[in-house]
Parts: sequence; C-alpha cells; structure tokens
Amino acid sequence: MVTSTSLDYAGEINVVDAFNALSNQDNAILVDVRTQAEWSFVGFPDLSLINQETLFVEWQSFPSGELNINFVQQLSQQIAQKELDQSASIYFLCRSGARSAAAAAAMTQQGFSKCFNITEGFEGPLDQHEHRGMSSGWKASGLPWKQN
Repeated sequence: MVTSTSLDYAGEINVVDAFNALSNQDNAILVDVRTQAEWSFVGFPDLSLINQETLFVEWQSFPSGELNINFVQQLSQQIAQKELDQSASIYFLCRSGARSAAAAAAMTQQGFSKCFNITEGFEGPLDQHEHRGMSSGWKASGLPWKQN
C-alpha cells in the first residue's frame, strides 16, 4: 500500500492487497464505481467467500459519461445502512484506477478518512495489444468475480 500526503485520499493499493485487507478488516468496504453496463457485461468482484459484499455506485453514467451528481449521497447512505461511520476503510475500484481515484477523493472531502484507490482496477490498463484484463487487475490476478 502506498500512502502519500500528495494524494487527495488516504492512499493507493493493488488488487491483491485490497482483497487481503477486505478479508481481514471487519469495517472494510469495497465500492465498485463502474457503470451498470460494466457490471453486467464485464463482471464484478465476488466477496461472498470472505462474507463481504461489494457496494455498487456509478461514478459516471453510461453511455453519456456524465458524472453522477448523487454519488456521495448514494454511497454515504449505503455505508450508513451497513452501520459503519467515516472511519471505515473504503476501497474504490473502477476499470483501471482513474474513476476510483476521483471517487476516493470525493469521499475524503466529505470526511471519510480511510479512502483507498485500487490502482489496477477490475481490468487493468491496456496492454501492448490494446486489451484489458490480460496482465493486471482484479480478474487477471485470479481474485473471485462473477458475471451476470
């Protein structure tokens, strides 16, 4: 895990370390900020083996790409329903680490002190063949996931 005062959130973490943290911390949450289309067609993290569940809140809408102006409110409500407070460790995941960084910064601005960006995302960056999910990311790392 990388923690830095130059970030607008608590730190950055790779997918394996994030999964291990979720496995070992009772007050840890995984938030997938990708779109409904990505959850449906690409898949999503499956935390059932560690008795956790992923929270799903879109950072941007598909296909317009517009920011979800209700993101903070929607996620804060889901966190409260889990009876967790602003000290909970929150791990943000998107496709490759960009939207999740923005979401981590937004929640940090709202007073959540332990927001982490999962740098490789669900599919990772493009490889030399311009494909995702082949060399890094949640799926490529062999972490549990499902597809509808």
